[in-house]
Amino acid sequence: MHTIAKLPAPTQDQWEWQYEGSCREADPELFFHPEGERGAARRRRAEAAKAYCQRCPVLELCRERSLEAREPFGVWGGLSEDERHAILAGRLKKAS
Repeated sequence: MHTIAKLPAPTQDQWEWQYEGSCREADPELFFHPEGERGAARRRRAEAAKAYCQRCPVLELCRERSLEAREPFGVWGGLSEDERHAILAGRLKKAS
């Protein structure tokens, strides 16, 4: 289970870049899986979300901010929840 209480509190200057995100024009359900979604359906939805991210002008910033914030849900910066988790685990392993 994820605890969002440990996430940093957002400030406007930290997140203002989101106004330029291509995802603002998309259905949010594309980026966040519904409860119980698994297997091929989840992979297809995540791949469609990632494809949407690839044309975004703030892709790199979104990716880095999602990693910094340890965003627990959804596709951010072209990365799924599992991909972000793997990147963060790799960073922690290198740091130790």
